[in-house]
Amino acid sequence: MIKMVKFLLPLDSVINLILGLLLLLLPAGILDFLGLPSTDTYFYSSILGGVIFGIGIALALEWRRGGAGLSGLGLAGAIAINLCGGGTLLFWLLFGEIEISLSGSITLWIVAVIVIGIGLLELFSKS
Repeated sequence: MIKMVKFLLPLDSVINLILGLLLLLLPAGILDFLGLPSTDTYFYSSILGGVIFGIGIALALEWRRGGAGLSGLGLAGAIAINLCGGGTLLFWLLFGEIEISLSGSITLWIVAVIVIGIGLLELFSKS
């Protein structure tokens, strides 16, 4: 299982860095491309991008540190973030009354499944 953990931490880091960067630099374009609802301000999507990008950096630090120096976000933190974030999104998709296009709905379901899936993989790799 140690090989799986060594694979999952950088994978999760790269996913977070890419998604965070896209949300930071192209919030309007990303929302349109994914079919998600537009907004009057891209403040929240930019903030979310910054947070996700920071999580990606923390994951990369933890992966690269090799047990010494500064510590980034460990696998336990990644599990918590993935399951909480994915679970919240899943709750909204199942019970929230959100008005989004079919492509937006499909996009959010894909994101929820991927985020919860990687969180569960990480969780089971440590048990």
